[in-house]
Amino acid sequence: MNESWMQKWEEQKDVLVCPTDLESYFTSEEILSQKMEVMEIGNVSLPSGKVIVRDPLVYLNAGEKPYFIETPKGDFPVKIAVVKSEEWGDRYAVAKVQFTDEKPVIYREALLGNEDIEEVGEGDYFGFAVDAGLACITDVTVLPAFDKFLTEINADNIYDDYFAGLFAQSYKDHPDNQRDLGDWINWMIPNTSYHIPIFASGFGDGAYPVYFAYDAQDQISGLYIQFIDIELALSDDDEEEYEEENDDDNNEPEDFVFLKD
Repeated sequence: MNESWMQKWEEQKDVLVCPTDLESYFTSEEILSQKMEVMEIGNVSLPSGKVIVRDPLVYLNAGEKPYFIETPKGDFPVKIAVVKSEEWGDRYAVAKVQFTDEKPVIYREALLGNEDIEEVGEGDYFGFAVDAGLACITDVTVLPAFDKFLTEINADNIYDDYFAGLFAQSYKDHPDNQRDLGDWINWMIPNTSYHIPIFASGFGDGAYPVYFAYDAQDQISGLYIQFIDIELALSDDDEEEYEEENDDDNNEPEDFVFLKD
């Protein structure tokens, strides 16, 4: 990130705004006749406020770059807005980290500071990639501990050999809004106090946007991950793009959808 990029971002930051009031997913009982439920999954550890949102099984390592906007430091509650659809099943539509109780008035996309933002238009987003059907929220200063854990456990397949059992136990302990293989955990890295919430990513693999919410005083009040745009999903002519078949033998959904063209 340099001065030239920052100037471009100042010019474009109001273009990279979420058109949906994401907080409404946490305050509405229904959205377009789809029942909504809010699930609390514990706290996330953000010791430096330099936030990273990634697929934890594919793209999380000590070389990852955090978002250039920094958040408050500390441990903060994580909530997930679940859309309870007869067609899709229970799906995680939006996840959020709540920094304050102030109401968001605008949601600007979280960026790394190296994106090509000159040609972005309304409705565009960069997002983060998911290839293993999971997402997580963490802090850049936590990554060395995560890498150390991976080295010490030395598993051939970190999901099958380690995380699958934790997800299965999560389902046993909290069966609501989860499939029987488990859809979320709030994992504490062994021998640390760092909590990394890990959860299923909407319809599975794809690219999903992350937004910082700002209140009326232009202060960051939360971080939101949008997995499902319910209005867009229900209005799409090709229903197959938004349907995903469960794989009973695999925690990772088979199909995926990009939220916007």
